[in-house]
Formats: sequence, structure tokens, C-alpha cells
Amino acid sequence: MGPDKKQVTPAAPQNQPTAAAPAVPSSASAPLTTSALQPAPVSGPQKDIRVETGLYTAVFTSRGAALKSMTLKKYREQNTPDASQVVLGTNTDPALLTFSTRANGFNLPDNAPYTADTEAVTLSGSETRQLVFTHVSGQGFTVRKIYSIGADSYSIKLETQILNNSAAAMVGTIQQVMTYPPEPKVMDNRFDTAGSYLFTDGSLKVDKIKDVASATKRYDKNVQWAGFADKYFLSAILADKNSIASVELKKNAAGFMEATVSAPQATIDAGQSVTVTQHLFVGPKDIDILKAQGNDLVQSLDLGWFTVLAKPLLYTLKYFYGYVGNYGIAIIIVTIILKALFFPLTHKSYKSMKDMQKIQPKMAALKEKYKDDRDAMNKAVMELYREHKVNPLGGCLPMVVQIPVFFALYKALMFSIELRHAPFFLWVTDLADKDPYYVTPVIMGITMFIQQKMTPSQMDPIQQKMMLALPVVFTFMFLSFPSGLVLYWLVNNILTIGQQMYINKLVKD
Repeated sequence: MGPDKKQVTPAAPQNQPTAAAPAVPSSASAPLTTSALQPAPVSGPQKDIRVETGLYTAVFTSRGAALKSMTLKKYREQNTPDASQVVLGTNTDPALLTFSTRANGFNLPDNAPYTADTEAVTLSGSETRQLVFTHVSGQGFTVRKIYSIGADSYSIKLETQILNNSAAAMVGTIQQVMTYPPEPKVMDNRFDTAGSYLFTDGSLKVDKIKDVASATKRYDKNVQWAGFADKYFLSAILADKNSIASVELKKNAAGFMEATVSAPQATIDAGQSVTVTQHLFVGPKDIDILKAQGNDLVQSLDLGWFTVLAKPLLYTLKYFYGYVGNYGIAIIIVTIILKALFFPLTHKSYKSMKDMQKIQPKMAALKEKYKDDRDAMNKAVMELYREHKVNPLGGCLPMVVQIPVFFALYKALMFSIELRHAPFFLWVTDLADKDPYYVTPVIMGITMFIQQKMTPSQMDPIQQKMMLALPVVFTFMFLSFPSGLVLYWLVNNILTIGQQMYINKLVKD
């Protein structure tokens, strides 16, 4: 039987939580009413509801009022015009629903049947629309999930309401469940970093399926968001006013990675309701889009130890792309700027190496003269340094300072979706993929060899020959590197050759 209509009050006031029941964020929008408790005739069991916007095609299901898949219209699986669009989730695997609702303590079964208020939603421009799912339980409560969808955003507002239409108080926790396959069905380098990502207690936590294969992991300290991501795309649920109390990760019975996102526990008196408000994000890990979501979602773009440098470099790349319309040219511009910024340091470094090379004959003579007296030899060498105003560390320290910047740019180019399928010119049609004809890595190796030959050296002839083998090693390494990285290294080598030519002319033998 349905609930007693006298117990259902439009815009029912929210209960005040007890000490054992932390406050649950509530909303007075779209209140539960008597009419909402009647199953909608347009939505039967296992009904799919299709949502079309300018950014994606989403397929929701009445089973669990969950998201089955989201097809991103601006991104393709491969870099060809006829390639299929990127699909997050799947329409065919019943175990891969995401944002399916449980209600621990309310006896709401997994993937419970819901009815929807429409069969399809189509949005354009800046339109917004609500998609409402309702589940009338035989256990004395009603659940309603309200998805507020915008045509121009990857963000979806989710309000989960539970109405207690029984005669007694109910205590429970609203949960959203997400699942992720242990291994991608299509092998692609975008899945190199796939797994669970969440931001808790001010830091990013990343877990793979192997990390939860034998034991459940739980995070419950100031969780801002939780979800699953690969190298370029993310599906996540974001807290709204502390609406995520905990996240539990495990390997479920089907072998998938499962995240259970729990709201704070609540007590619902008879005839009262609670609403948990959260925000969903399913889309690209574009740094500007992520930052606009708030909740530190931008931290999902994990650029390693040098994030503090890598993200500004990525912003700089996007800035110049806005003017030149080509990320390859933007990489060249950024490389030139970095070279100019470090010119005083590298100039000092190469000049120091050149000066050290000039005094090598005198150092060899001192070592021969004082070969049986190490203290006297060290004293004589230091005096030689002072006489010629040479710092033996001058050739190393300036280069060490640049290493963090180089690694930061490497990370920015390697993991930015902006470079994915971004063309440069002619045969280089994807700066995030390797050069298909290996032209740029070979040219890069040649420039590196020239640079090695021009660099002043204090090593003996055998060591110098070993160093000349490095360009060959680097060339083979760079054959499979993203062409954007090879372009950066190539341009940097060319600029370094020019700088060394200038220094060699300045510092006469």
C-alpha cells in the first residue's frame, strides 16, 4: 500500500540531527509531494533515459537511477575523423553502473527500480533541466533522485531525497556507488594511470585495483571528492557542504573496483524527509574545466612532484595557444621563453666549463708535480682556481637549478588532455603520441650529438667517447615519447647549440 497522504507534507521541514547523527545538507527545492509518489507511466523497469547536450550524450537507467554511460562529443578514441567518440562507462555491462544509490539502514536494495519523469531530455545553448527518478519502497519510505543538468557543463547537481512515510523514526545513511573495471577493454596509453582518485584531508589519494584486492580502504577525513579517472578523463562525485562523510574502496564480487560514497548518518522522523546535495563531474581533465568545479577537483590532474611548476607551465601553453591556435607553436614559444629566463645561468655554466677547459694543462702539471703530496696538490689547485677566477662547481649548479623546470614541463606535456590529438604540422598530427615516422627523434638525436661535441669537457678521452654515446641512447628513448616532448627537447637543443656558439666565440681559446 502507498503512504498515508496525511503523512506527506509538501516542503516538509528537515529534522534536526542528534549528536549521533551529523547534519545532512538539505534542500527545499523540488519537495516530495503526494503526486511524486505515484509511479510515472513513461518509465518501466530497466528503462533507459537519454540526455542530449552540446557536450555529451548521457544514458541513465531506472535501475538504481544510475548513469550507464556518457559519450563525450568533443573527444574521440583515436585521432581519425571517423573514430568513435569517447565513452565513459558502458551501455552493455550491467555491472558498471555509476552513481547508483544505496541507503544503509533504510533497507534500500542495490539497483532498486525507479520511475523517471520523462523518456528523454534534450538541451541546447545554456538551458538547464531536471531529470527526476522516484522509488516507492514497501518498507515505509520513498526515495527521489533529482539530476539538474546544464547544456553547457560537464557538472550535474544531484539531490537525493528520502521521505519517511512510516509511523516511526528511521536512521540511515544515503550512499552513492561507483564502479570501475580492473582492466580496460581497449588497451590505450590513456589507461596508464587509471584507478581510484579522491581528495581527502588536503591531499590526493590514488589507489589501483591491487591496492584493494585483499582489504577494503576507507577515507573519512574532510573528503572533497571521490571518483575514478584515467590519464585524460574523470568521473567523480563532489561534496556540497560536507555531504561526503566517508568513501570505502573495495574489489567487489564481480571483480570490479567499487567506491561507496556515504553521506553523514541522519535520523528522519515520521513524515519528515532529508536531502543530500552533491555534484557529479563526468568529463575531460582539462585544467580550466576542473578548476571551475571547485572542491580542489583540479588536484585530479596529478603532475607528480613538480606540480607546483607544471601547472603554471600548462596554463602558459594554453595562453599562447589562444593566440597562435597550435600547441606545437605554443611549445616552441614556451621553450624559447624558458631558455631566455635561464640564459644568465646557462651562460655562466658554459663559460665556467670553457674556463676550466683552458686551465686543464696547468692542472695536469700540478697533479704530476704533487702526485706524492695530496695536501700540497689540493692547495696548489685551489690557488690556480683563485688566480684564474674559476669556480669548479660553476658548470654544474646552474644546470641543477633548471632540472625541476624540465621535469615539470615533461609532466605538463605528458599528461595534459589539451595536447591529446592536437596537430602540429604535416605528419605530426598528435602531439600526445609518438612521431609516426620518427623524424623528430632522429633530428633531436643529431642536435644532441652536435651539442655534446661543442660542450667543453674536463673528462678524459675514454669518458668523452662514452658521453658521445648518450645521443644514441636518448634517440631510442625518444622514439616512443609523445612528439610534443620531442619537439620541446629538439628546440631546446637547437637553442643550446646557438648559445654555445655564442659563448665559444666570446671566450677565446
